Amino acid sequence: MRADAQALVALALFLPAFAMAFDGLPTQPKLLPPEQAFRLSVRALDPSTIEARFDVADGYYLYRDRIHFSVGSSGNLPAELPRGQRKHDEFFGDVETYRGPVVIRVPLPTPTPGRTLELHADSQGCADVGVCYPPNTQVLQVALPATGAKPGPYVEAAPRKSWLK
Repeated sequence: MRADAQALVALALFLPAFAMAFDGLPTQPKLLPPEQAFRLSVRALDPSTIEARFDVADGYYLYRDRIHFSVGSSGNLPAELPRGQRKHDEFFGDVETYRGPVVIRVPLPTPTPGRTLELHADSQGCADVGVCYPPNTQVLQVALPATGAKPGPYVEAAPRKSWLK
């Protein structure tokens, strides 16, 4: 038998054994894209206050100190962040994190009734399986209500896709 043929026979015998040897190893976890792991929606409560809501998927968490909001080039706005859960993180040391839904109020420095703002929301989070996402910036258009009007509707950063369409 020629050497090429012998190599092919050896390979044909080796591949099934190789596949069986690795059959029981754990597979890589399927991670959600950041916009699904950390769903963000915002609404204007009044001309001077925005309410942001992160819905953190099961098995994921957001870092409290990595959440920032800004409008245009104004710099970070003084967001009213609720207390988080204390955690010792292997990457960042002692931190506070959020799981599940978290609601944040963002006061605007200058009330502008009836105007639409471009809100930049920065955040960073991780999955419990030990994978951390890079910092993520999401941009949303938020319509501020007129003075005395009801709060506006929630605007989603990454709208959910309907299977009916």
